[in-house]
Amino acid sequence: MKNEVNKTIAWIGNTFFRTGMDELGYRTVHIPIRGQQVFTWKEIVRLTGEEPFAVVYADRSIAPPLAGVETYPCLTIFHCIDTHIHSWYPLYAQGFDICLVSLKDHLDRFTPRLPESRLLWFPPIVMNDDIPIKMEKEWDLLFVGKVDPELTPARMKFIDEITRQIPGLHVTQGQYRNLFPRARVVLNIAERGDLNFRVFEALACGSCLLTPAIDQGLFDLFEDGVHLVSYEADNAKDLVDKLNVLLADEALRERIARQGNELIEKSHRIIHRARTVHNVINDMDVDQAIKARLAAAPLLRKNFLKSIYLHWAEQIVTPEFQKIYLQAAKD
Repeated sequence: MKNEVNKTIAWIGNTFFRTGMDELGYRTVHIPIRGQQVFTWKEIVRLTGEEPFAVVYADRSIAPPLAGVETYPCLTIFHCIDTHIHSWYPLYAQGFDICLVSLKDHLDRFTPRLPESRLLWFPPIVMNDDIPIKMEKEWDLLFVGKVDPELTPARMKFIDEITRQIPGLHVTQGQYRNLFPRARVVLNIAERGDLNFRVFEALACGSCLLTPAIDQGLFDLFEDGVHLVSYEADNAKDLVDKLNVLLADEALRERIARQGNELIEKSHRIIHRARTVHNVINDMDVDQAIKARLAAAPLLRKNFLKSIYLHWAEQIVTPEFQKIYLQAAKD
């Protein structure tokens, strides 16, 4: 049953679990980001049509789009994904009330001021369109993703190595929802050692997944040999050995695929992530958290945010955005 929350959220950037918050009774107003944009509080209020109960920034992997966020007079939430790319994210996060971090092993980078109850490990989210589809199997092993010597050199090298040993490997790009069901086994490669979206997407699509054994909470969520099968990262021989076991046993592949999908349906859909955030909001004293942040805003700016604002004022080419960042650094 829908909770009658009836509170407005200004939702900036990627949507991810936005529809789940709507389902729980919030009113989300999406403010999309096109290219690089920088929003002030005044602009957010104008675009939302009212002063929102909360502002959510869902990671778009760009320069900080919320200027002066430490002074916003509402609840602020940072859904942070690309910590393996942007080293300034933990500093920026100190200006928010709640931070959701995708990579578990990076949580300790965010601890200077956020209470543990409001600094959450928040694994990737499964979209509603990711569902099992029955299709004829065409490939023994499938990898869907970019393989480029300039952009993904480590991935390219590993793909070349396993291609020599696995004639049935098919590498492509495109709509994974229509590709995964055509493979007996779906391959994941975590070039940066991250718990990536492909793990969740493959299991949601009902695929038997072969993925590297990594940190970042993979085995906190999934059991090896039950929900998926892991191979030693960058070890082509181990990958081939594990694949051969799977290819020789159709019943095993189908059981692992089914169990992986059942776990996704139980714990990793949009609504599950939305409930996590809703519960955090319910359990905290929102007004007190906002008051404490506003009182600490000068110190937060001095210790964490000013250097970020000044850096991007130098790096960004748009004069309007430069002005906004410089003003945020002064206030």
